[in-house]
Amino acid sequence: MTSTEHQAPGTAHGAAGNGLPRALDAALALAGLALAAPLLLVAALAIKLDSRGPVIYRSRRVGLGGAEFDLLKLRTMHPGNDPVGVGTPVLGRDPRVTRVGHLFRRLSLDELPNLVNVLRGEMAIVGPRPTLAAQVEQYTAHQRRRLAVRPGLTGWAQVNGRAGIPWEERIELDVWYTEHRSAALDLRILARTARLLLTGHGLYG
Repeated sequence: MTSTEHQAPGTAHGAAGNGLPRALDAALALAGLALAAPLLLVAALAIKLDSRGPVIYRSRRVGLGGAEFDLLKLRTMHPGNDPVGVGTPVLGRDPRVTRVGHLFRRLSLDELPNLVNVLRGEMAIVGPRPTLAAQVEQYTAHQRRRLAVRPGLTGWAQVNGRAGIPWEERIELDVWYTEHRSAALDLRILARTARLLLTGHGLYG
């Protein structure tokens, strides 16, 4: 499978185009937080009852133009077991992950606090997932094109295989997105995302 196999019709190569308006991103994030508030309260209680440590996990990530920011997530790992650098994927029954963490990851519930990052302007609703600085340091000039847009809650790679495809191929899918970005493509990605979530599939593996 290559990035060209997932191309959307009616697009052309070039610089990053215009996706969903920033105002719409903020409105969707605010609405999402309001709707998810009861779920977040239950999740916070479950995390505190399941293991010691904070409810929110902060992970330093790279965003638009290489700027770094703190990605907010619900904590799914035991304290002191954070992934470091490159090459530490979270496997199916990874012992670093808490009991409730496995459920949160499977349903992508741990990503809900990302909506705060969207409100701050650090992320968008749709875009490449934010990555670690250690991974960005290994990018080629071509791969750095994925930093031409804000990172997103969901993206082209997530709806075309998520963690089930090789990392290099995910980067290619993200680069393809930046070269073909449009509001229509963003809406297409959101529709696929909703279908995956409604059928009980997560987005991040």
